[in-house]
Amino acid sequence: MNILFLHGLESKLSDEKRTILEAYGHAIAPDLDYKSNPNMIQHLYDEYQTQDINAIIGSSMGGFAGYHLANSLGVCALSCNPALPYRNTIEQIVPINLPINQSLFMRIVLGGQDTIIKAKDNLTFLAQNVAATTDYEITIKNDLAHQIPVDVFEEEIKAFFKVLCY
Repeated sequence: MNILFLHGLESKLSDEKRTILEAYGHAIAPDLDYKSNPNMIQHLYDEYQTQDINAIIGSSMGGFAGYHLANSLGVCALSCNPALPYRNTIEQIVPINLPINQSLFMRIVLGGQDTIIKAKDNLTFLAQNVAATTDYEITIKNDLAHQIPVDVFEEEIKAFFKVLCY
């Protein structure tokens, strides 16, 4: 299984989190510069549309890109505190010409203590953009802030792959 991991703004996949992912398959974690490329979703689509990607996992800005990429490639996704409703001052264009192959399953983890991307704003976005063919599992962790600690990451990865559609 090939797992595409999309990190957040000015972040990287840590060795600890890579080890967790590698227990489920091959982790592909490109180094992404969202600030200098407002067309990151198109770039990712162009790069991975012909590759065998089985799952997309993203956090924050990577969760935003992963959400849209998963709905274009038709793969399952896990998004932690995705920047769906807004991206502050970082421009990211959602291409209107990408194919629509809705993800069959999305697990979305929101932090109740996240002051950067508020859970209620993500819930509003999701309520307005629910895809009829996608099964959603939305979890709000009341004590979780924006950063995803390793133990929470491991717990969410395990829950995601337990119900993954493969």
